[in-house]
Amino acid sequence: MMKDLLLRWPVIRQILYGGDGTGPEAMSAATQNLLPKNHGAEVARSVCPYCAVGCGQLVSHKNGKLISIEGDPESPLSRGRLCPKGSASYELLTHSQRLSKVKYRRPFSRQWEELELSQAMETIADRVWASRERTFVETRDGQTLMQTTAIAHLGGATLDNEENYLIKKLFTAGLGMVCISNQARI
Repeated sequence: MMKDLLLRWPVIRQILYGGDGTGPEAMSAATQNLLPKNHGAEVARSVCPYCAVGCGQLVSHKNGKLISIEGDPESPLSRGRLCPKGSASYELLTHSQRLSKVKYRRPFSRQWEELELSQAMETIADRVWASRERTFVETRDGQTLMQTTAIAHLGGATLDNEENYLIKKLFTAGLGMVCISNQARI
């Protein structure tokens, strides 16, 4: 009985069985049964949304719930490392004070109101189309233009070449926009 009591102490186990105090001799029954926080979770590869570097991230999720976001060791850019902003990606999605509705302030109003995302997206689409219709120039001085300079697009730094290609095609051919740029270039 006394021996069992003494063997509960990691320092006694270390003296009796050797080790440097960081192995099994230092573990209690509770710590020996611990599992990683993402045990049993699915892992999806992703890219950090913050800047143009595009560091790789491993996003662990289980039963529709986000478990963790960590650096991807297989990423050739970041080799598993994340800057402070990238390391805080988990909080970006899970923080209790994260806004889940769009904040909107009407022209000349002093008050903010909350809109559902679908309503905000429809409002934006309606305004883009109205601006295009109001300012679209088909010809000037006998030359065909088919453009508007009243609306512009600034792409995000983490968009890849394929996404930028599609944006360019949609906004130039579909809407006639000529003011298109990308944050990665700025």
